[in-house]
Amino acid sequence: MESHELLREVIQKTGAKTVASDLGLSVSLIYKWTEPSAPDSGSGAVNPLDRIAALQRCTGDVRIAQWVCQQAGGFFVNNPKHNKRTPETLIPATHQIVQEFADLLSVISLAIADNTITKAESTDIRKRWEELKSVTEDFVISCEGGEFRKL
Repeated sequence: MESHELLREVIQKTGAKTVASDLGLSVSLIYKWTEPSAPDSGSGAVNPLDRIAALQRCTGDVRIAQWVCQQAGGFFVNNPKHNKRTPETLIPATHQIVQEFADLLSVISLAIADNTITKAESTDIRKRWEELKSVTEDFVISCEGGEFRKL
């Protein structure tokens, strides 16, 4: 989905006048965001989503995406660099998920051994959790791509 299409759906649901009023912008600008922004067509305006994506690309700093996700009540997880798997790698792939989960549980167990969790331990738990999600996402991508159907 293109950014202007998403904004069209979101703004239609909320109402352009409400969005404009809440953001202190003109209704016409809000409507421009819902159109494709092609430099030669003269229609549309570079919308906030495209600006955030451009800022992310030019800085290469993932904290921008992390901040946006935090504002929405969630968090950002990098997608793994997906390597095409063969059906023979199903068992090792599932073992990798189980091992990552075991590693996470080990980090948690060590952290709570003294009935307190320090900032450093929290950071380590978060790191292991992110690694588990990444490994699991790679597995799910393989499943969705039909890479394990031949078994």
